[in-house]
Amino acid sequence: MDVPLHERVASELRRRISSGELPVGAAIPSESHLCEQWGSSRGPIRQALATLRAEGLIGGGRGKPPVVRSQSMPQPFETFLSFSRWVELMGRTPGQRTLEIARRPATPETCDALGLAEGEPVVQMLRLRLLDEVPAMIERTTFVWPVGRLLFDFDCDSGSVFAYLSRCGVDLSRARHVVDAVGADETDAGLLGIERGAPLLRERRHTSSASGAPVEFSDDRYRPDLVSFTIDNSQQAHPALLRSPSQGETP
Repeated sequence: MDVPLHERVASELRRRISSGELPVGAAIPSESHLCEQWGSSRGPIRQALATLRAEGLIGGGRGKPPVVRSQSMPQPFETFLSFSRWVELMGRTPGQRTLEIARRPATPETCDALGLAEGEPVVQMLRLRLLDEVPAMIERTTFVWPVGRLLFDFDCDSGSVFAYLSRCGVDLSRARHVVDAVGADETDAGLLGIERGAPLLRERRHTSSASGAPVEFSDDRYRPDLVSFTIDNSQQAHPALLRSPSQGETP
């Protein structure tokens, strides 16, 4: 099966970045140059660049050419945003059941998280995520309207929402993650097949564009017997937060 053009373009740019051919701070070749190089229209080129933005490898403000932000490849940024991508990289099978997706007026909590005025429209989504068909995580995500409305044209049970949004050109360059523990509420218990009050790992995520414009915030709750989080750090690098199967979970 032929690899899609946008994936080949992204792979080649990753190679040039990781090898130092395009060092940190270097400008990425223009869209017109890449179109000529690959004999392509702008669509696949923009998809490739959106993927690299989502991985945190390139950045740049609106109207400015993208530049290399990082040469670190071990853990692509989107794998922590995207449950599907993370599971696939482990050689496992991701799954999802979209239980609700709706347009709603922003609540005070939503306004605080996304910098909106009360009553502005947002899109809220509730999904159950599966790891090899086993319920592993519940997502409660709220998107700003210009981004969330794109999901009404997407089958959210077909795969990664973040991969789809990246293909649509949404800038998902930055995220702030807060991880803590919480007891399962009635919804959590029913969907994950656990007792009410059972401990869950909770990741609260605020995602924004490279310029800092809010995109979404999410409350994701994981079964700790299936998923754990690891922080890798060194004196030479900023800590990297990684998601991993719990030690008791066998492949």
